[in-house]
Amino acid sequence: MMAVLDYAKTNFSGGLVDVDVPLNEIDVSKPYLFQEDSVGEIFRRLRREDPIHYCAESNYGPYWSVTKFDDIMKVDTNHRVFSSEAKLGGISIADMHAGESALELEMFIAMDPPKHDAQRKAVTPAVAPSNLTLLEPIIRERAGAILDALPIGEDIDWVRNVSVELTTMTLATLFDFPWEDRAKLTRWSDVTTAIPGAGIVDTFEQRREELIECAMYFKRIWDERVATPGGNDLISMMAGSPATQEMPFMEFLGNLLLLIVGGNDTTRNSISGGVLALNRHPDEYDKLRKNPALIQSMVPEIIRWQTPLTHMRRTALEDIELGGKNIRKGDKVVMWYLSGNRDDSVIDRPDDLVIDRANPRHHLSFGYGIHRCMGNRLAELQLKIIWEEIAKRFEFVEVVGEPERLLSNLVRGITRLPVRLHAKAA
Repeated sequence: MMAVLDYAKTNFSGGLVDVDVPLNEIDVSKPYLFQEDSVGEIFRRLRREDPIHYCAESNYGPYWSVTKFDDIMKVDTNHRVFSSEAKLGGISIADMHAGESALELEMFIAMDPPKHDAQRKAVTPAVAPSNLTLLEPIIRERAGAILDALPIGEDIDWVRNVSVELTTMTLATLFDFPWEDRAKLTRWSDVTTAIPGAGIVDTFEQRREELIECAMYFKRIWDERVATPGGNDLISMMAGSPATQEMPFMEFLGNLLLLIVGGNDTTRNSISGGVLALNRHPDEYDKLRKNPALIQSMVPEIIRWQTPLTHMRRTALEDIELGGKNIRKGDKVVMWYLSGNRDDSVIDRPDDLVIDRANPRHHLSFGYGIHRCMGNRLAELQLKIIWEEIAKRFEFVEVVGEPERLLSNLVRGITRLPVRLHAKAA
């Protein structure tokens, strides 16, 4: 999805976080801070002392960090000043088209209106309420089958056995993807956001080759759908829309990867994050056991608590004042959703999971404005279903070891979560 610049050795290995470092030396972009889950203390300091913070030197160049909820909203809802355009850098702190190994992708999330609006509209019917109604019994049947196949009282990896399985199945259905090859979707999602050398791909060249393989596989599907029009899957929708049917190759690949990652990472990591959150807040888990109806409000609260995408980035199209700071035309502006979702001036007890919050959807995990995640209701539906099915079967999903986290400053991913299942009493 984006080029990854060379990382200093310190980005791959952490250590104690010095929260007392001078403000002008703070750089929250280091991936190890997120893998070690230690970035929260630094965000807390920035919200308190310098909520619109300028970092002059990083592996991604200079950038502004926007760390408070209301300031993030101001940026996210002002696309006329804060651009998502790929040619200006795109939507992540790492510039999309920078570096020799960059794939010069285009995708509608990294476009400004009017092109963004037309391309997004082409695929929105896949997650319309009418289609979610059709998907719900399918997802529920699959969730039940996944959970029924799990052993009771044995240590298992929740990520691999549950989170990945359910989201991959749903994504395959949205694409009408060959069922026997659906694991490729998970792989391509992981490769898209991977840092070469950090465990998923070894080199930029391997990453490039696998993503081109993804494009060629989907090109065959595209040709099939063009020959038999009228389907309601994502590929048929793009092939049948004037806004997307003549896309250049790199735009085709970019939009594919956007839909794959968007349809996978948010839900996968929220399913895992919810189990972790409830184990860290046992009183809330007791509350859920006594009243499973709270799943309805718990789901958006889990998505806030986990914040599956840590940030989105914009580029200033003109000089503007924000929070008392003068942002210049061309500056990189990073909205740290993870920090905004911990802003205690807006959210009460923001570090805690509170499954019966009065307004649980008041969070930043899906973004705001024209780029608000179009699949937000599908993500919530999958979490709602999996927790309803968990509640029917298990008294307790017990975390029995520390989670392993993804090395990334974009995807707040959990790569392994050891759990033990306790059956519900008859």
